[in-house]
Amino acid sequence: MTQKRPGAVWREMQRGNARFVAGQPAHPRQDVERRATLAHSQAPEAVIFGCSDSRLAAEIIFDKGLGDLFVVRNAGQIVSDSVLGTLEYAVGVLQVPLILVLAHDECGAVRAAIDSQIEDATPLPAYIDQLIQQIVPAVTAVAGPAPIDAASVDTSEVGRRHLRRTVMEVVSRSELISDAVAAGTVAIIGANYKLLEGTAVADIVIGDVTVPE
Repeated sequence: MTQKRPGAVWREMQRGNARFVAGQPAHPRQDVERRATLAHSQAPEAVIFGCSDSRLAAEIIFDKGLGDLFVVRNAGQIVSDSVLGTLEYAVGVLQVPLILVLAHDECGAVRAAIDSQIEDATPLPAYIDQLIQQIVPAVTAVAGPAPIDAASVDTSEVGRRHLRRTVMEVVSRSELISDAVAAGTVAIIGANYKLLEGTAVADIVIGDVTVPE
């Protein structure tokens, strides 16, 4: 089977998102026959690295079915060795042409990172703090060094800075992925999802996502 180009995959995902936003999802490839087809192999068209937030269900947002998306999630979409290994598996073994890093508004991890920088902030449990500390550089870039006035911080801008840092970290830390981007076989998109509107809008693109006419 010929591998789809990154731009073609992204265009199909945008169309699925538009159906979801309009309240007219097709719910494709979710039947018994599809389940049987996938029983012994998979060929997803995109890998999504997103936040674990319960409102960020990738297959629903993009109106996809079984076997369409390879999904990696943790709180605040934080890059780790296990995340990079999973993304490399998707690209190197499953031959996925598109990596979508999906952030969203009203993110609890972003809010916690901001609140951690106020004066006399309550210490967070150890493992939560390990996650949150990786968002703090985005807080500092927007609000300056601690202590800060949390009420005056633009949370959307912090989330956007963190999203962009996350995309660049994936590229800089994974030689396999950066080589695939350079070869034109893979593209990375960082997108922001709006909880109320239901839209997923690209914010940063690494690689070629043009679609030949």
